Amino acid sequence: MAPGLWRRMACMTYESMLLFGIAFGAALLFSIAGQMRSGIDDRRPLLIAFLAVVFGIYFAWCWTRGQTLAMRTWNIRIVDRSGRPLTQARAIFRYACAWLWVLPPLAFMASVKLPAGGIAAGVGCWVAAWALSSNFHPQRQFLHDVLAGTRLVAAPTRA
Repeated sequence: MAPGLWRRMACMTYESMLLFGIAFGAALLFSIAGQMRSGIDDRRPLLIAFLAVVFGIYFAWCWTRGQTLAMRTWNIRIVDRSGRPLTQARAIFRYACAWLWVLPPLAFMASVKLPAGGIAAGVGCWVAAWALSSNFHPQRQFLHDVLAGTRLVAAPTRA
């Protein structure tokens, strides 16, 4: 049985806090190795690409083992449609599909030249709508899980 929307969203909130720490460490390493002296460095797009790769490695590694730390905390596991652990290829594909949460609104907001507050509000509304759309799927799945052939299931609680 799929975990409820609020439990999945709480897990995602916790995951975002963990990703902040991962991003901080990876950006620090990148900045030291690249001798960046400013946040307005012309290598900033490379830093963003590097962080996307680091996040991809983190998620692919955790998902092939069944769960991230946040998923473990909220007793959620990820499996393929047959209930088996994910292969590395499927985990990477799921990661790519998960970018649908943020890339479409960012691309749109960049094209209309909104201020930072407007971009944040637009992305927030898109994420909320995207999350609520899972309630219309028969198995309560997010679109990126449907596309990747994965599903979130309730994990047995640890004693």
